[in-house]
Amino acid sequence: MSEAKPQAAEVDLEQLVAEADTGGRHAVGVAGRVLLWTAVAWSLFQLWYASPLPFVLGFGILNDTKARAIHLGFALFLTYIAYPALQSSSRDRVPLLDWVLAIVGAFAGSYLFLFHDALSQRPGLPTTLDLVTGTVGILLLLEATRRALGLPMVIVAVVFIAYTFGGQYMPDVIQHRGASLVKFLNHQWLTTEGVFGIALGVSTSFVFLFVLFGTLLERAGAGNWMMQISIALLGHLRGGPAKVAVISSALNGIVSGSSVSNVVSGGIFTIPLMKRTGLSGVKAGAIEASASINGQIMPPVMGAAAFLMVEYVGIPYSQVVKHALLPAVFSYLALLYIVHLEAVKMGLKPIPQRPTPARERLLRMGIGISGSVLAVCVLYYGILLVQLLLGPAAPFTLALAGLALYVASVWFASRYPDLELDDPNAPILELPRAWDVTRTGLDFLIPIVVLLWCLMVEQMSPGLSAFWATITIIGIVATRKPLMALFRNEQLAAAIRAAGDDLVEGLALGARNMIGIAVATATAGIVVGTITLTGLGLMMTELVELISGGNVVLMLLLIAAVSLVLGMGIPTTANYILVATLMAPVVVDLGAQAGLAIPLIAVHLFVFYFGIMADITPPVGLAAFAAAAISRESPISTGFQGALYSLRTAILPFVFIFNPAMLLIGVESWTHTVWVGAISLAAILLFSAATMNYFVTRSRLWESAILLVVSFTLFRPDWWINQVSEPYHELPASQFLAEVEQASPGSHVDFVVEGIDLNGDDVRKTVTLPVGEPGTSAERLRAVGLTLAGTGEMLTITNVAFGSQAKRIGLEAGYDVAAVLRKADQPSTAIPIGTALALAACIAALQLARRRTMPGNAPRSIGV
Repeated sequence: MSEAKPQAAEVDLEQLVAEADTGGRHAVGVAGRVLLWTAVAWSLFQLWYASPLPFVLGFGILNDTKARAIHLGFALFLTYIAYPALQSSSRDRVPLLDWVLAIVGAFAGSYLFLFHDALSQRPGLPTTLDLVTGTVGILLLLEATRRALGLPMVIVAVVFIAYTFGGQYMPDVIQHRGASLVKFLNHQWLTTEGVFGIALGVSTSFVFLFVLFGTLLERAGAGNWMMQISIALLGHLRGGPAKVAVISSALNGIVSGSSVSNVVSGGIFTIPLMKRTGLSGVKAGAIEASASINGQIMPPVMGAAAFLMVEYVGIPYSQVVKHALLPAVFSYLALLYIVHLEAVKMGLKPIPQRPTPARERLLRMGIGISGSVLAVCVLYYGILLVQLLLGPAAPFTLALAGLALYVASVWFASRYPDLELDDPNAPILELPRAWDVTRTGLDFLIPIVVLLWCLMVEQMSPGLSAFWATITIIGIVATRKPLMALFRNEQLAAAIRAAGDDLVEGLALGARNMIGIAVATATAGIVVGTITLTGLGLMMTELVELISGGNVVLMLLLIAAVSLVLGMGIPTTANYILVATLMAPVVVDLGAQAGLAIPLIAVHLFVFYFGIMADITPPVGLAAFAAAAISRESPISTGFQGALYSLRTAILPFVFIFNPAMLLIGVESWTHTVWVGAISLAAILLFSAATMNYFVTRSRLWESAILLVVSFTLFRPDWWINQVSEPYHELPASQFLAEVEQASPGSHVDFVVEGIDLNGDDVRKTVTLPVGEPGTSAERLRAVGLTLAGTGEMLTITNVAFGSQAKRIGLEAGYDVAAVLRKADQPSTAIPIGTALALAACIAALQLARRRTMPGNAPRSIGV
């Protein structure tokens, strides 16, 4: 009986992940083969579309619209085959009705591909077939959304559809004339303004390949390898299993874009182990869930919404990664600190490790760190040297060198036995050494290096970078097992068959993991299309201003609440699209009118963070439910505890809205970066200590309150300075062009504009304009889509390019430049920072003295 329960639990968890990510149907026979090979065909199509081959060979070239149509056609077909209609529906066969819906859905989804030429010759003049297809397509998309994502997302879409037709009956602040059925269908299904808009385009161009890359990396064994490295490095620390959960979840963010699968893949091991070392089941599940949801914000491969930012914010993905790096790292470090405080409070002991003399441990650590740094330097400068010396022949040479390195690393790994995770329910666990684990999977680093090099160094597009990384991991999946068998003198034929099965199943699983994302982005396109069709975006500024009273903090709290509520029923990607489309321009605009220049990337990251937080927030937090399924505890209790742990993540968006330096905006040197990083890290750690009510020892209420004030001061030292000194000098508009020309590359120029908005109201707002490469003021302004006219004291914006940075920050033709803001010479922020740190040191000293007078508690031992 004891063996049957774990097996049943494992089946339940697999079903939970399938229902959430890949569809709960596991068809057999012909239906199973159709599902498998259609999914594989989708993956192969996406690889073809992202590759340079169509342009090299001169055929199979698809424009964005055709590719999006094929993408949605595959998604709709697979939704009806993979996702049962009801909870009671069969999981091992596909009913006839689902076959019909799948075929009709595939036709409707790919309609813009099949009839692209005909549609382009009669824009705005739909035929009866066009309208019927559009109607059926939207209905089937809504049903597919219900199956894959649940009813809440459908309700949101239906509300916006109803708003399209019933605009004339709405309150004055959001009223519009309404739209006809023909206009609605044409806008939503036959153009790229609605369903086939930017969101589905990003899903087609970028997101699919990143999901496929992560799936294949996991299939190759990289996820298990990363977990074991985390155990080897951190298991010996106090609260080690919980710290393993944190680090392994950060690493798993590279291979998993799903909070639920991240929880299950790591939690199936770490949660029982945490319970075994003394943590309660609720806290163990909450730690795993809190760590797993943050996998989506951890660079270099963030969640699908991060790739949408590339389009919405108009910056390269490498810049998104740069801005998101510090908050993500600090959030994980703060969770490690929270875990440590929990372990100290409970007196937990670490997991036993092999006895090793201190000198040998230090030597191993030194060799490991220095060797890693040396390997990175040799790799980086070696590639640059090859490119410099060989020029056009460098890519071929580097590919051969990479192949040789891969074969050598597999040969090296084959000399040692594969390491398997110990049973977390076993009586005792002896930790492996870090190098013993690392040497068994060095080849897993190759596709990650390829991805990072293409993204960050070569500055390739996310789609092309993911293509080369995916091709690399496909090569590893196809050859690793045969090479291992060859080097170990094992059966080669069996290894080749196993590798082929892994590759096919990996391609199919990657496509099935994409079904929900593709459907979500298509349905979110209905909302975006409604906004562009009705002009709702312009009305939202007045509505939010009315509700918040123009207060930026209240407005941000409103947006955070909306993101959390929407996130209870819809996935992070769709949540981000909806809230960012509606609210991001509003925050920038109202903040500018309040004299606060909020960077657009800060607003989008704000929405992204709270969309992710919804995965753990009660009463519906899927990550908390998955963790509770493993720990066998209440999902609501797990969610509340996880939400408490996640306060450190929730506070960060409010911080970088008002202090963009945390996003490395306005940071111009390495010393400044280190300073910002150190102070921000101290702030988030002290905030975590305050929320945990434990610092050196258990805190008193007034001590936690002081730590919160200290944390606020470290996050916003300029707030205190601004109370006694003006932050900016207002210069005349005549100096604007000189300020733009003299600004250092990558910096910003703050200035004030005045004018009349589209509603006829007077506007005065502060904006921050990014400045790129060196050049004349005219060249730099053109680079961000801005053209000015006038001389002397009068400068007027004559043109704002569509989709440009200038357009995104709310500038309009006809606005006048009223003033330029130059940073004033203020007292140093070191004054409030030093005072805050001194206050924290006093609290620490008081608590240390109090702890010395308390009776000691012997550490709890690990049960056997």
